[in-house]
Amino acid sequence: MAWRRGCEAWLVDVTEVDCTTPNAARIYDYDLGGEHNFAADRAASEEIQRTVAPTGPFIARANRAFLQRAVRFCLDQGIDQFLDLGSGIPTVGNVHEIAQDRQPGARVLYVDVEPVAVATTRHLLEGNDHAGVVHADVRDPDAVLDSPEAASLLDFSRPVALLTVAVLHYITPQEQTRMHRYREVLAPGSAVVISTLTADERAEEAERVERFFAENADTQVTFRTRDEVLALFDGTELVSPGVVWTPQWRPDPADPAGWEPHRAGCWAGVGLVREP
Repeated sequence: MAWRRGCEAWLVDVTEVDCTTPNAARIYDYDLGGEHNFAADRAASEEIQRTVAPTGPFIARANRAFLQRAVRFCLDQGIDQFLDLGSGIPTVGNVHEIAQDRQPGARVLYVDVEPVAVATTRHLLEGNDHAGVVHADVRDPDAVLDSPEAASLLDFSRPVALLTVAVLHYITPQEQTRMHRYREVLAPGSAVVISTLTADERAEEAERVERFFAENADTQVTFRTRDEVLALFDGTELVSPGVVWTPQWRPDPADPAGWEPHRAGCWAGVGLVREP
C-alpha cells in the first residue's frame, strides 16, 4: 500500500504502517502543520485539543522553536555534528536545514522507529551527503551507534550535539538507563539538548493526556518533574538559563507567542560535556 497526500507527486511506502491507530510522531507532525499524517492522527490531535490539552499545537511549535535555537547555539560553540534521536517526521526547519544553512559541511544523523518518519526523511535527504537517517528504536543505542550511517556520518572523537527533543516522554524511567550509552561516547565539547513533557503546573491536563495516549495511541507518555530533568544533565555544564520552559530558553522574536510559558508543557535545557 502506498500513501499519497497533498500536491507532492512522490509516494511513500507505508506497507507496515497501521493507518488506523494514532501515532505520536504523526500527531506531532500534524500539530506542526505537516502533511505526513493520517486521518486517525488528525482526529486524535483535534480530540486532544477539544477535550484533553488545548495547547497541543503550541507545545509542538514551542518545541520546534527550541530545537532550532539549540542547534544554532551548538553551531556557535563550534559543534558541527548532530545526532537527533526520535527526530520524527520532517517539516519546515529541520536540523540539517538549520545547521547546513550556516555551515554547509555540518553533519546530521536522524534516528526514528516510525516508518513514515524514516521514509519521508530519506526522501528529503536524497542527494545530501552530509545527512542521513537510521531506522531504529532510540532505546537501542547500540543499533544506532553501530549503524553504517553513524560510522559514515559522525566522528565521535570530535564534539557531537545529542538532541533529545520531545522524545524522552516516550521513554520510561526504567528504559532511561539504556540512554546512558549515548552520553558515554560523547567527546568533551559535546552538547546534550533535552526537552520533555512535564506535569508541573498542569497536573490535571497531564493526567488527561496520559490517559488519552494509554487508551487511544500506540505510545505511552511519561512526565518528568523539573528536578528529574535537571538530573538528566548530571555530568554536564548546564548552559544559562538552565532548565526552563521551552519558550524561555534563549527566546527570539520569531518564536511562537500567545500563551504563558508554562502552557508549553515542557522543560528544556542544554548541557555541555567538559573534560572529566
